[in-house]
Amino acid sequence: MSGEHSLTHVSGKNSLIATASQTVGPFFSFGLTTNVALGRMAGPHTPGERIRLEIRVIDGAGAPVPDAMVEAWHADKDGTFLFGRQPTDSSGVCAFETVYPGQPPGAGEAAHVNLCVFMRGLLRHLYTRLYFAGDPSLDTDAVLAAAPPERRDTLIAQRNAAVPSTWRFDIHLQGDRETVYFDL
Repeated sequence: MSGEHSLTHVSGKNSLIATASQTVGPFFSFGLTTNVALGRMAGPHTPGERIRLEIRVIDGAGAPVPDAMVEAWHADKDGTFLFGRQPTDSSGVCAFETVYPGQPPGAGEAAHVNLCVFMRGLLRHLYTRLYFAGDPSLDTDAVLAAAPPERRDTLIAQRNAAVPSTWRFDIHLQGDRETVYFDL
């Protein structure tokens, strides 16, 4: 129950103790990000074009967030959903090995990856999407069209010119380049 405290009986006294959802981390490294295999979203037999997603989390002052956790999920070309979870490193970056997204059946959306950011100080997770620069379906994606036109570029990943299979995406938590978030 966000914003509320639980009344707990401790050593014969009533005390207000924050519940897990109210705790301000970082605590992800104790159990949620210990499985490095969660960075490999697509197995060797998953059909599709292999890509690497490098996601950087940046705070309002422009500094990297070294202790965030990012969850990612998207459909492969057959409509099967793939999932990954990674912590950010000292430079605020985490990476996922996956395939270029397909579309869920009947979705009619541009290729995208759904992202959820967890970090210290956030009592509610941040949800956003990562789209791919140059995708011709960007113009017809209803979710992207719901974002203000001047802010849509905050949802677009860019291809690394030196390593074309790598896409880079920055998540700005605040400021002039603040990423568009979705209220879910």
